[in-house]
Amino acid sequence: MGNISPAEHSHGIDLESALDFLNTLHPGHGRTDEQHLRDEHLESPADAAMWFLEHELVHPDAGIALLDTDLARIRRVRSALREIVDSVVEGRPPDADAVHLVNAVLEQRRPTRIELDGTALRIGHRHAETPVDDALALIAEAIIEELATGRPERLRVCANDRCRWAFFDSSPTGRRRWCDMRSCGNQAKAARYRARLKEAEEHEAKHPRPN
Repeated sequence: MGNISPAEHSHGIDLESALDFLNTLHPGHGRTDEQHLRDEHLESPADAAMWFLEHELVHPDAGIALLDTDLARIRRVRSALREIVDSVVEGRPPDADAVHLVNAVLEQRRPTRIELDGTALRIGHRHAETPVDDALALIAEAIIEELATGRPERLRVCANDRCRWAFFDSSPTGRRRWCDMRSCGNQAKAARYRARLKEAEEHEAKHPRPN
């Protein structure tokens, strides 16, 4: 295909980074430890713009100035995508409003085009109407593509209820339960040990051994 050129530039995001976007709002419940006091990582429009820039979802030379309304939309889409992932992990239907919002985001991306560049064909660069819509659509595409053609059964939510980090289980056995065995996994093991110890102590108190 010597007479066909790719797009001059393209953006994309992998599944891991798309899931990291969901985790910019830490979803754990009842957490009080100092490590997780700052739940919201997109506290301002500038935070969201920086996240998009760092993940190459917008052109660094074009500049991106987001408003509070943009940030509100970004957070709504993040919540909708999180609901989709949670529903897959939990084996339940997703909230209908979340589905409608994600579909609307996906529809913002224009279809791939072929363009005549002199005597050669070129694959046109796809963009939504605004940089925010474009970035959100790319994130949504990475997640929905995994659901459609990947291994959605490997999507996970950390079993530590105080964490609930979204991740993809790439382990050989496909039985990973924790976002990180060194943190949440060890905490769970320690909690189980304390529970067994307490149970043994209570049993000993109710049924003391004869002297």
